[in-house]
Formats: sequence, C-alpha cells, structure tokens
Amino acid sequence: MVTGLENELEGITVISVEQAVAGPYCGMLLADAGARVIKIERPGGDFARIYDRWAEGESAIFIWLNRGKESICLDIKSDEDMALLQNMAAKADVLLSNLAPGAMERYGLIGAQLRKANPGLITCMLSGYGRDGKAGRKKAYDFLVQAESGVVAVTGTPEEPVRVGISMTDLSTGLTAFSAILRALHQRHRTGKGVDLEVNMFDVMTDWMNMALLGYRYSDVAPQRYGLTHGFVAPYGAYQSKDGRQVMLSIQNDREWSDFCLQVLRQPDLVEDPRYKHNPERYKNRVALAEIINAAFAAYDKDDIIEMLEDTRIACASLNSVAEVSEHEFLQNRTVQMGDKIIDIADLPVRRAAGSVTCAPVLDEHGAMIRKEFS
Repeated sequence: MVTGLENELEGITVISVEQAVAGPYCGMLLADAGARVIKIERPGGDFARIYDRWAEGESAIFIWLNRGKESICLDIKSDEDMALLQNMAAKADVLLSNLAPGAMERYGLIGAQLRKANPGLITCMLSGYGRDGKAGRKKAYDFLVQAESGVVAVTGTPEEPVRVGISMTDLSTGLTAFSAILRALHQRHRTGKGVDLEVNMFDVMTDWMNMALLGYRYSDVAPQRYGLTHGFVAPYGAYQSKDGRQVMLSIQNDREWSDFCLQVLRQPDLVEDPRYKHNPERYKNRVALAEIINAAFAAYDKDDIIEMLEDTRIACASLNSVAEVSEHEFLQNRTVQMGDKIIDIADLPVRRAAGSVTCAPVLDEHGAMIRKEFS
C-alpha cells in the first residue's frame, strides 16, 4: 500500500547492536520510516552476511534485512571502541540490541547507566525467552522458539508436525519491537524521558498462540494439526483440479454454501441436504463433502475453477509454489543494492510515497565517517 508517509522518523538516530534477523528487521523498518540507523557489527561482520551467497557472492538475505542503514565495525571489548559506542549512545534516541542474553549488561550498555548522559534514550533489547533466571540462559533461534512456544504442535498434518517455513518468530519479534519503539517515542514526546523495552520471541509467539491456548483451556477438544483443512469450518481447505493443481476455498456462511452448490458444483439438491445445510453438519460430514467437491472439480483445470469461484464471490486461492509467487501479478517488487550487487525483493506492505529505502551497507562502509563524528 502506497501511503503519504515520508521520513516520519527523520531526525531520530538509532544505534543498533544487531545480528541475524529479528533485530535487523526492526532496524530496517525504522530506517524505512526515515530514522538514521547505525548498525554496529562485530569484527568480521554480522554473521548474517554469510547466510547465503545468492547475490553474486553476497548474502541476499542480509541485503533484504539491512537496507537503509549505515555500518561500522566495533570491537566492544576494546576500550577505545567501547568509548566510541558510549559516545554514540549519548547522542542517540534509540539503542536497539539482540545479542545473547546478558551481553549488553556485561558491557554496561543498559538504560539506567546510559540515561545518566542521555535522559531521553530509549533502549530496546530483543531476546529468545527473556533475561531472568533459566530463561535468560537459554539460547534461542527461530525454529527452536516455534517448537518451544507450541507453534509447531499446531502446524502440519495429523500424522506429523512441521515448522512454519519462514522465520516467523524472528520477523514477528522484530515487528513487535518496531511498534514498541514507536510507542516509546510517542511517550517521550510527552514526557521527555526515555524508557527500557524488552521483547522476547517466546512472549510474541505465545501471544499469537492464544487461539490455540484458548481452545485447549476452554473447549472440549484440544487444538490439533489439520493440514490444509480447518478445525471447525467446512468446506475450508484444498481441493484437486483436473490438471493436478490444488485450489483453496472457504465457505463461511449458508448463503455462500447455496451459491457454491448452485453456481460452482451445479448440484442444487445439496443446498437443502440435511448433511450439509449448515456448517456444523458440513463439518461433521467433511470427508464425504470433500469427495463431492473433488469429483466436481475433476472436470476443470485450476484456472477455470478459480474463475468460477471468483465470479460467484467465493473466497479462494491458488496453492502456489514459490516460483509462482515470484511471478504473481499482485506482487510488488523493489530493487535493492549493496555495492555493485543488485537484487529484487518483495516490497514492504506499507510503502513511502517516494519508495522504500534501497541500499544496504557493505561491511564498515561508514566506519571512518562515524568514528570522526562521534569521537
């Protein structure tokens, strides 16, 4: 969605001691909103720089997550570099970090200490499970938190759980941190005071798990894995077409069921059939209903089925491969570069009027400039 938003965070400086995915994604969103984001990298760089070599030897994933930032390499075990980082924090608006639990505290990079020199500083620490006790000692990566938080338990088929195929835990945590920082900036505008924020991946995922948790706690049936079907609505799932493709569709009410029977299945007798007339009965008899739908769809190719469903105003989707999504007519792309390497990425869902930021930094690209500025 193109909006009238344009550099709304201009004048805000973010020091981001970040690595991997969650912190960099949050930093990228801040940069796209117009903030100056200075990425602090360890000697040798963020290890995400070697996640892949898809962009002519450089990491395409790193480019995606780090566009719009400045890069400086610092060894915070060095007194000189630590002093420089403290100088930067004294002049910054936000200090974002997602190092291992306890790392920022060991170096004294915590809000209570830093706000002695900079009362308006907002700190935001990202972690796997929190900073206290056993949670603070537990290492975390996206897939592992998916498992620990129960996401994997409700994802997959009845026979086998599977992980969500994207870094959902990292990205949702970065997005949550972004929204928390915006709230803190708004509060500081009223109070003049900074605040400490903590966002952990487990909390984010268990909040998103509330539908399953509520189902377990307050219904008679514990949440299950349903594959490409729904837990209480039918028909809602994937059905086979003549050309071997799958079509997803969802019937949400009895009016849609009637239209579906008359205009798509072309079986008017099903409308009043007591086995399928209302959703509870349709769900109870969902196996037989799926056989009816698959038999009807076997006469048509996928594109023809999609056209019929859309003409009938039935919610539907193609079960697309990644290759098909890459060429999707709805997809909004953005060209991004790092040095002389150029890649195409899917653009952000909320886009600036002038377009999203487009350049990611090479390692320590802005180091000399930043050292001179903050020494």
